[in-house]
This record gives sequence, C-alpha cells and structure tokens, in this order.
Amino acid sequence: MKLAILSRNAKLYSTQRLVEAGRQRGHVVRVLDPLRCYMQIAPGQFLMRYKGKPLNGIDAVIPRIGASVTRYGSAVLRQFELMGTHTPNGSDAILRARDKLRCHQMLAGEGLGLPLTVFGDNPDDTTDLLGMLGKPPHVIKLNEGTQGAGVILAENAAASRSVVEAFRGLYANFLVQEFIAEAKGADLRCFVVGDQVVAAMRRQAGDGEFRSNLHRGGKASPVRLNEDEIATALRAARVMGLGVAGVDLLRSKRGPLVLEVNSSPGLEGIEGATGVDVAGAIVDFVAAGVRPRPKAPRKAPARARKLTKA
Repeated sequence: MKLAILSRNAKLYSTQRLVEAGRQRGHVVRVLDPLRCYMQIAPGQFLMRYKGKPLNGIDAVIPRIGASVTRYGSAVLRQFELMGTHTPNGSDAILRARDKLRCHQMLAGEGLGLPLTVFGDNPDDTTDLLGMLGKPPHVIKLNEGTQGAGVILAENAAASRSVVEAFRGLYANFLVQEFIAEAKGADLRCFVVGDQVVAAMRRQAGDGEFRSNLHRGGKASPVRLNEDEIATALRAARVMGLGVAGVDLLRSKRGPLVLEVNSSPGLEGIEGATGVDVAGAIVDFVAAGVRPRPKAPRKAPARARKLTKA
C-alpha cells in the first residue's frame, strides 16, 4: 500500500509514529504538507501536484490536519477522495467535528448525553442567554478552540457575563455549558479505531486547573471503560462519520457525557499512558479499507501481435 500522511510537521510524535507503523508493515509511506499540495479541478478530472511534481498512485491518506489549516487541508483531502484515494476520516466528517456547535447538535439529535449547552450568535441579551443554562459555574468555550485553549471556567454570574461580553466584543463564536462538578476535573479520552475503542486513558487536571488536557498540565493514566462508556464513544464517532477519533467523555451522575469528538487525536499521550500501539491499529484499519486498484491489461509481445494480425 502507498500511504500518505497529511501533516504540516513530519517531526511531530503522531506523524512519526504513523510513518514508523506503516513502514514496519511493509507499506510505502510519505508525509505530505497539505499547504504544498496544489489542485487542478475540472469535470471528471481531479489532479494533484506536490512540490512541483504530479502526485499519483496514493492508495490511502491519513489526515493529521491542524485547526489552523482546516479549510485548505480539508479541501486537499476532498481532492484525494475525488481521485479515488481511501481515507478513514473524510473531509466533511472533519469539518463537522471541528465545528463544536454543529457537533453538539448532531450528537444531541442522536440522543447522546452532553453537558447542557447554550449558544447565541453575538447575543444582545447576555442575561437571557445565561438564564437558559442555570446557575454557575459555567464553562465558556470558543467554538473552534483546541487543546484546552479558549476554555474558561466562570464561577459566578458576574464572571460569566464578563467573559461572554468580552467574546462578543471580539465577534467570536462560543458555547456556554454547565459545569459537571462530580467529574472532579477529570475526563476520559477514548481512542476509537473502526468499531473498537483500542485504548482509553483518564486525564486529571492539575492543581488549580479545571482543564484536563495534557497540554495544560493534566496527568494521564490508563482506565477501564464500562459498557455504556464504550457504546457512547463508538456512537459519537459514528455520528460524526469518523473511522479514527478521540472521543472525550465526562463521568456524571446521569451517565457518560460527550465533551468533544476529535478528528485528529494525538498519539503521544494515549500510547504513553496505555502502552497500546495505537498507530499500528490505525494503519491496519486503513489498510483493510483499501480496495485493490485495477491492473492495466498487459500488452502482448510484438511478435504475438503480428501473428494475431496474420
């Protein structure tokens, strides 16, 4: 299999592990910077060039598209799809998962548990918006934040109003959610590959911090999920249309609640905490979905062609 990893940085742990896992399995692996991929689009003709050369014959592509290049990166991935290249996470699925509002609407529409969430487009009446949510504390999140950036805990009504009004002044899109106190600053990262949760870890926020992201000083440890948590993680990934996903859950009094569905989950934390070869599981899943390309008919030798004509 000829495998491409769409990544802006070949030195990142996740990218390196996918390259390593692919080559260990005998696959030809290339890392492609999506911003260096140029597309030619015409009816029935979709071509790609990379660093000045035609890009052909890629059987599968694993997208590792950062939030800052979501728009162009997803367009490059869509071009690969139109060229017949297999991918575990389609371009539309990535766009759905990156939009927190859309993601929450879709998950709620399928009956999955979520923290109570309110949203308003540059709301003029902050008091009315917060009144839909109930008493603080409130968690206020930028719609397109990643790794815990743009997530704020407001512990009283005045703080909630101040943060909302500050975000309004920046014309930022944001959500406001209830704070799940019984989670005690911890969440569960469930790593979904296909129809399995191949690894799971518990992330605990550090002292004085409510965000459990490892980039924010959170501590990770392996965790055993119950059947309800496994089912919730698998359903969340399926609703988003993702074959590979990091689904973040909170343990609450009313069962598992989905915080986020990540279309490009990092591998370093989960592999370090669990010892599971997650990169290998991803590569195996991708390889299993590749359809053999039809072989071009072989030309008969020149002498045989002459005899046929005779």
